[in-house]
Amino acid sequence: MNVPNDLRYTEEHEWLSVDGSTVRLGITDFAQDQLGDIVYVDLPEVGAELGKDDIFAEVESTKSVGEVYAPFDGVVTATNDVLADTPELVNSDPYGAGWLIEMTVDADLEGFLDADAYRALTE
Repeated sequence: MNVPNDLRYTEEHEWLSVDGSTVRLGITDFAQDQLGDIVYVDLPEVGAELGKDDIFAEVESTKSVGEVYAPFDGVVTATNDVLADTPELVNSDPYGAGWLIEMTVDADLEGFLDADAYRALTE
C-alpha cells in the first residue's frame, strides 16, 4: 500500500496536501483499493462552502458508492474536472492525477495523521 510521507491523512481514508491556506484532498490508495474499479466521481462546484463532515464527493465503483467528507470547514477553490472523463485516475494515481478538490481553509491542520499513524490504522 502506497502512503506518501509528505501528506496528512484522516481516519476516513482521505489524504491532505497542505500549501499555506490551500489544501488539496483525495482518497488514499487504501480507500481506492477497497472501492475497486472507479467508474464515476461526483464533485462539488467551485465556490461551495463546506462544513466539517459535510459530504463533498461521491466516488462510484463497480462494487459500491463511497462518500467523501470534508475534514474541516472551508471553501472549494478547485475541482479535478479531468475525473469527469477519466474517473479511473483515482485508482491508478490517487495521490497525483486522481486528486478530488482543493479548499481554502483558515483552521489548524495539526490534528491529522502522519504517514506512520495512517499505516498503523490500515494494518
